[in-house]
Amino acid sequence: MSAPTAEELVRLYGLLPHPEGGFFKETYRSTGTIPKAVLPAAFSGPRHYSTAILFLLPAGTVSRMHRLHADELWHFHLGGPLELSAIHPDGKVETLTLGPDVLAGQRLQHAVLAGCWFAAAPAPGAPYSFVGATVSPGFDFADFQLGRYEELAARFPHARELLQKLT
Repeated sequence: MSAPTAEELVRLYGLLPHPEGGFFKETYRSTGTIPKAVLPAAFSGPRHYSTAILFLLPAGTVSRMHRLHADELWHFHLGGPLELSAIHPDGKVETLTLGPDVLAGQRLQHAVLAGCWFAAAPAPGAPYSFVGATVSPGFDFADFQLGRYEELAARFPHARELLQKLT
């Protein structure tokens, strides 16, 4: 059995271009919702309990630096390793690799906490990275903020090199 190509995955799953880069398809949105009154103030309205997507990053593409009001759990599925970088609200920079080689320190999943700026790209030599992302409370584009280099570099000058690659 041969591994599918990125193009085959786009066709097979009906993936669409994502605003932050790469391709995606929402695969789950819970029917239940959380009322705005019990959510943190950052949320502008009710949110579904949880959402999930499939997300494909072909070689040479990046999921640009962005942040959410909710935690996002990333799951590795197919392809090559994915380098995931986050800048925490306190300025701490974290970079790790999602991938199948757990004995080499790669992770099968990782949670990015609400409020962190984060971005991802296939590791060098990877033809693509095919992952899943689960968000709870559920994803809504009203909670999505795409980062701008000038603003982030001023706030996190120690991360300028990373930001140049991922914004």
